Amino acid sequence: MNDAAPDRASAGRRLVVIAVYDGVQLLDLAGPVDVFGEAAEQTGAYTVHVASPDGRPVRAVGGVRIAVDAALAEITGPVDTLIVAGGDEDVATDATGQARALVEQVRRLSARSRRVASVCTGAFVLAAAGLLDGRRATTHWSSCAELAALFPDVQVDADAIVVRDGRVSTAAATTAGIDLSLALVEEDHGADLARQIGKLFLVYLRRPGGQAQFATSARPTDVGDQALRQVMEAVARDPAADHCAEAMAARAMMSPRHFSRRFTKDVGITPGRYVEQIRVRAAQVLLETGDDTATEVIARRCGFGSAETMRRAFQRVLGIAPATYRERFSSACPIDHAEAMTAG
Repeated sequence: MNDAAPDRASAGRRLVVIAVYDGVQLLDLAGPVDVFGEAAEQTGAYTVHVASPDGRPVRAVGGVRIAVDAALAEITGPVDTLIVAGGDEDVATDATGQARALVEQVRRLSARSRRVASVCTGAFVLAAAGLLDGRRATTHWSSCAELAALFPDVQVDADAIVVRDGRVSTAAATTAGIDLSLALVEEDHGADLARQIGKLFLVYLRRPGGQAQFATSARPTDVGDQALRQVMEAVARDPAADHCAEAMAARAMMSPRHFSRRFTKDVGITPGRYVEQIRVRAAQVLLETGDDTATEVIARRCGFGSAETMRRAFQRVLGIAPATYRERFSSACPIDHAEAMTAG
């Protein structure tokens, strides 16, 4: 623990408390620490304390041991910003032990904090503490459905990178903790400082697109109705086939009107929207292969008919164009580096 009292920041500084626990994701902690640390270096505006439920060191995912500054219970003074790092979401839903203490302390500290935030599955902790009831929020795209199911009073936005609702902010996942922290620094000190810090870390002040561009699967097909499930699986097997409303309804042996109502109710989106998402995902896979297949060819293979139709679908579903998606995800190796390796 630091010699400074854990419940108050240095004179004139805002106290930022980051709550961690066994199973925390290391990057969920490191991002906010680095952003607020850099802001403190440049402005003297912040003091950052890392705190665990009992004040003991914690082990992150992967086994890294993290020392902390304080126990959450020891923090009794005003807090400027309370951030809950993400990690094992079971921590927030288990009613005993570390989980219970974590949720209780976050609930307590939120009452004395100017603002509260979470990174990734830290949203489960905020939700368990009742801090997201009636609010919009986000978490990692793979956990959004579970967050919505466990906490129906939370309005989950599965595509957002950062959601701000009143004094509560939530960030999608790991690196989004940097986006979140930059947004909070911008709120306090303006866009120039946030932009400067973002450039140091090689990140955008406003990340292009949403979470959908990173998701590795389309809508789940585990609906209870076998007829609907078979229709959905047929779309996934052959996205380029005829999947108009009438054709899908015929496969399900329902009238188009009844099929549309049942599908929308059970799946959560319209049949047309589902087909579009499946076709976009199929195109993503082809764009990720790194070859030079023309977008017009990919569009036809995936059932769009034209490159322009595919471009509009990508904008609706992912928030970016196919060419931009290919540039970002087709290879992890920069071209100049790859050429240098070949030449060597």
